[in-house]
Amino acid sequence: MIGSTMEGERRDAVRAVGDLAALVLCAGLGTRLRPLTDRVPKPAVPVCGIPLVRWNLALLRGAGARRAVVNVHHLPEAMARAAQDAGAALGLPVAVSREPVIAGTGGALREARALLGEAREILLVNGDVLFDVDLAEALAAHRASGALATMVLLPMPPGARYAAVEVDGAGAVRRIAGAFGPGGDGLTPWHFSGVHVLSAALLDRVPAAPFECDVNRHVYPPLMAEGLVRGFVASGPWNGRAAAGGYWNDLGTPARYLRANLDVLRGRVPLARFPGIDPLAGEVPSSHALVARSARIQGAGRLRDAVVGERCVVPAGAIVERAVLWDGTALAPGEQVVDAIAAADLRVPATGE
Repeated sequence: MIGSTMEGERRDAVRAVGDLAALVLCAGLGTRLRPLTDRVPKPAVPVCGIPLVRWNLALLRGAGARRAVVNVHHLPEAMARAAQDAGAALGLPVAVSREPVIAGTGGALREARALLGEAREILLVNGDVLFDVDLAEALAAHRASGALATMVLLPMPPGARYAAVEVDGAGAVRRIAGAFGPGGDGLTPWHFSGVHVLSAALLDRVPAAPFECDVNRHVYPPLMAEGLVRGFVASGPWNGRAAAGGYWNDLGTPARYLRANLDVLRGRVPLARFPGIDPLAGEVPSSHALVARSARIQGAGRLRDAVVGERCVVPAGAIVERAVLWDGTALAPGEQVVDAIAAADLRVPATGE
């Protein structure tokens, strides 16, 4: 199997029997966030100074995952380092499945199988989404259903064009993206969160070919016909962004990436769901600016709704408003970074959707 490697010091951990493991998908190219993702893999981009992958690992650890595997392809060394550093900070062992050729969602399961060991269940999540979900609730529903796979679902965000997951009245998934599965009448469409709860036996149903194997196209359709794929609607008054009790953001564009940072600043992301992460620890000014300790704010630089990373320099007269400055970014005197992301020499507008 191409790409699966065992990290020597973690060999025993990944072979634990009967536990809850996680597979975090981190191999994607993040094309919609370019040029930022030409430099940093999307699951490693900072959200209020903390790599996104660490947010996801914290969510998984809080749900009881004892270990995790991440798959890597784009900027693989940087992604592997970010994931393992995040796991070390959280006390969660992380192994790396390397994919020189992208294997797809189903293929990622196949390539990582040796690293997943003899887990009882697997939480499969997209590493490039910031999502507040009660995974313990989803796990309980999965165990009670007897399904091989449970897809965690949300109401479709207003105006969104995401492909729907259609579920019958008994909670069985019958059609995905309008094309895959047996279908049927009277189905209800939902938005897929990117989280799957899987029984270990599902790994036996992942085909060896094609190599780039998609769960929706190649794994789930025959299981749907057997009633073995279920939908679980996560609780919370969802609106596709932030809500009391529910948050989901795919950080898919510069605007949505900026919004994720600002939503954390404004208290719209429930930090209690992410144990071990508190970017707002300490004093946060009333202007909602989060400034790293090593950043230098000179003179009368103006900050509002801003995240300023380590070793950044904001000179006198500069304006940073509704913006994120990545570590090591130095602004010019009088420069204005508004509705944008600044990363070293890059200035990326973050308007629209």
